[in-house]
Amino acid sequence: MSLLEITNLSLSIGAYPILRGISLSVEPGEILAITGESGSGKSMTALAILRLLPNCTTLRGHLSLDGTDILAQSETEMCALRGQKVGMVFQEPMTALNPVQTIGDQVMETILLHRGCPRAEAEKEARTLLDRVGLPADRFPLSRFPHELSGGQRQRVVIAMAIALRPALLIADEPTTALDVTTQAQILTLLRDLVRDYGMGMVIITHDLAVVADMADHIVVMRKGEVVETGSTQWLLANMHHPYTQKLFAASSHKVALPPASATPPHPVPLLEVRDAVRDYPVARKRLFGPAQHMRAVDHVSFTLHRGERLGLVGESGCGKSTLTRAILGLEPLQSGEILLDGTPLARTGLAADQRRKMQVVFQDPFGSFNPRHRVDRLITEPFHGMADAPKGQDRVEQIAEALHAVGLSPEDAGRYIHQFSGGQRQRIAIARALITRPELILFDEAVSALDVSVRAQILDLLADLCGSYGLSYLFISHDLSVVRNMTDRCLVMRRGQIVEEGRTEALFSTPQHPYTQSLIAAAPVLPNIGHEAARG
Repeated sequence: MSLLEITNLSLSIGAYPILRGISLSVEPGEILAITGESGSGKSMTALAILRLLPNCTTLRGHLSLDGTDILAQSETEMCALRGQKVGMVFQEPMTALNPVQTIGDQVMETILLHRGCPRAEAEKEARTLLDRVGLPADRFPLSRFPHELSGGQRQRVVIAMAIALRPALLIADEPTTALDVTTQAQILTLLRDLVRDYGMGMVIITHDLAVVADMADHIVVMRKGEVVETGSTQWLLANMHHPYTQKLFAASSHKVALPPASATPPHPVPLLEVRDAVRDYPVARKRLFGPAQHMRAVDHVSFTLHRGERLGLVGESGCGKSTLTRAILGLEPLQSGEILLDGTPLARTGLAADQRRKMQVVFQDPFGSFNPRHRVDRLITEPFHGMADAPKGQDRVEQIAEALHAVGLSPEDAGRYIHQFSGGQRQRIAIARALITRPELILFDEAVSALDVSVRAQILDLLADLCGSYGLSYLFISHDLSVVRNMTDRCLVMRRGQIVEEGRTEALFSTPQHPYTQSLIAAAPVLPNIGHEAARG
C-alpha cells in the first residue's frame, strides 16, 4: 500500500464540481509534483488531503494516508493527524505565521499540542528544528518575531513547523513563488534533503516547470479539476502526449519576439538618469543614548536608460531593487545623489505633474494595487488625477476604450469591478492604467512573478507588442532571470545596494564576469532540452 493513495476523488462545493476523478499515489521517500495553471485544482487537492475545506463541500472516492481512510475520519481525528502524519508548507509564509508570536512559540505549538511534553523539552526540540532548517541559534534566537526575518527565513520557519513531528507526508504549496533564485535554490535543496533524511513522502505544488523537472520523481498535470497526464518525470518530459501538457511546457520555454532596439544614436539627454543615489533607513539603537544607526539600502547607484531601451534589474531579495524603484517613482527621498527624468531632476517632495504623466508603474500584485470598490473605468483613469488638462466627457471614454483595447480587453469591461477578472486580466488592466497617459517610461516591478506560465507568456507577448505600437521604454525589475533575459536589451545586477555588473543582456547571461552574477545564474532552475523538444510535439 502506498503512503498516500487517492483513487477517483471528486470534490464539489455546493452544486459546483471542483475536482473530477483525481487519482494519484506517493511512496515513502518520493517527491510528487502537481502542476497546472491557476484554477486547475492543485491547491484544492492538497486541502482535500488535509480535509481543510469550505462548508457545503462534498467529497467522494478513496483517500488514504499511511493506511488511514481520511474520508472516514471525524474532525477530532483529523486534528490528531494534521501535523503528526501530514505537514503543510503554505505559499505565503508571512500569512501562515502569527505576527504577534515569536518563531520559537510557533514551532513549539505543534510539539506541545501533540506530545504534551514539558515546555523546556519543546524549546529544545524547536531549537534543534530551527538549526536543521538553517536558522542557527546565534543569529536566530527563539525570541525573534516573523517581521524580523526575510521571506526565505520565514519560509524556513514554516518548514520547521511542518516537520516538527517528522510527519510521513509533507505538502508544499508553491513554496518558492515569491523568492529570488538563490533563496529558492536553498529552500528546494532543504526540502529535498528532508525527504532523503527522514524518508517522508512529499507533494510539491508549483506552476514553475523548471522546479518540477529538477525536484520531482513523478509529475501529475492538472487542468480544470482533472488529471490529464501523469508519469515519472523522465518519461513524461520525453513523452508528452496530451496537448495541454505540451502547451504548458511550450509556454514555460516561450521566447518573446521583442521588436529590435532603435538603431539610431541615443538622444544626448537620457530618458532616465540615476546619479550616485544613496538611500539610508534608520534602525533601532542598541543603547538609548548611543549614536543613531542606519542601514544603507541603495549605495551610490548610477545608471542611465535611453529612449526606446528595455533595461532589466535583477538581484536577490533585500538587494535594494524595490527601494531604488520607489526612489525613481518619487516615493522615497534620497540622502544624496539625484534622479533625472528627461533631464529634469525629481523634486525632493515627489514627482511633478508632467513627470507623473511621463512615467508610470505596474506592480507585482494587480489586485492589491486596485481599489475593489471602484469600477475599471475609474481605476485606469487614476493617472489623470492632478492633470490640469485631463480629458473629460467623450474624449475620456474614448481614451479608456483605447487603453483597454490595447491590452486585449473590451471597452465593455470598463463597467466591471476588479474581482470579476482573472489574475492575468487584472494585470492587463494594470498595464492599461499605466498606458493611459501615453508615458515615455514604465517601471514593471515583478509584474509577472505571480502568474502561471501560460498567462505569463501572454502578458510578455502583450508587452512586446506594446513596445512596437507605443515605442515603450521600460525598467523591468524581476527575480525571474529567464524573463529578464527574454524581455530586455541591457541588464543591471544589484547586490547589497550596489550595481555590481551591467551590460548587454545576452552577453551578461552568456559570459557573466562578477562572481555574484555567476552565482545567480547558476542557482536558477532550467528546463532540460528534452522538455523543449517534447513540448514542440
